[in-house]
Amino acid sequence: MQLLAFIGLGIMELVLVFLVLAPLLLTVYCVIDLIRSDFKDSNTKLLFLILVLLAPFIGSVIYLAIKRNYIKQQPFNY
Repeated sequence: MQLLAFIGLGIMELVLVFLVLAPLLLTVYCVIDLIRSDFKDSNTKLLFLILVLLAPFIGSVIYLAIKRNYIKQQPFNY
């Protein structure tokens, strides 16, 4: 707690930072995952990107929930 006092942050400030930072990090993760993923249709990638950027938190959750149906399956390499 001394570190928090030195920085000047209390519990409520940390909660606020977490509430702002968590959706931002989730959105950044989803955009990077979108760019790296290989979709069955290129239009799907664009639609997911628009969804994630226009509705960052909800769009990211929706993308993570249903992306498996739209990504090309990679063959297993043994």
